[in-house]
Amino acid sequence: MSKGQTGIRPRTATRANTARPPLYKVILLNDDFTPREFVVQVLKAVFRMNATHAEQVMLTAHQKGVCVIAVYAKDIAETKAKEATELGKAQGYPLFFMTEKE
Repeated sequence: MSKGQTGIRPRTATRANTARPPLYKVILLNDDFTPREFVVQVLKAVFRMNATHAEQVMLTAHQKGVCVIAVYAKDIAETKAKEATELGKAQGYPLFFMTEKE
């Protein structure tokens, strides 16, 4: 290039692709052995539900066989499902929570 001329360079713009992580449902599976009061207690402790909401969730799972508890990012959903299931196991109940992609 000679003096006085400016070189033209194309600008490259970089945009960060900030897609939201996929969400996962935490699902309560009904069983005929775990006492209802214990299920409500677990829902209140792990999922921070109030007593009324926990009772409604427990009854829905009891009547329909399953109930979606909440929706979280994958690692949070798996952690909460595992924690709630282990609380049941510790007391000798077959209480089971699973996760599923939304």
